Amino acid sequence: MRLRRNPPCSRGGGSQDQLYSVAPTPVVALHRAVAVAEVDGPAVALEIVDTLALDRYHVAHAVRADLLRRLGRRTEAAAEYTLAAEQTGNDVERQFLLRRRDDLSSP
Repeated sequence: MRLRRNPPCSRGGGSQDQLYSVAPTPVVALHRAVAVAEVDGPAVALEIVDTLALDRYHVAHAVRADLLRRLGRRTEAAAEYTLAAEQTGNDVERQFLLRRRDDLSSP
């Protein structure tokens, strides 16, 4: 499992920073990245996500897809939405993720 002991600092982590200090797991770091994206932007959050070894966790792919979408990197985002959809066991979630992916192809 790859995980930086101290992921990039940010004002955006808030309570997620506190949780990460107690439970520095990749999933907590992923949630922290979501909070960071709202304050510091998707590029900073993507740096955090890209350090995490969560290739088999569909939520990580969904988060990465959203960050890439927000950065205008539509092709990469579409690939991540596809991975997330393939990995989830929930049909409703799969449909949502595939819709998000398909929305990338419309102007």
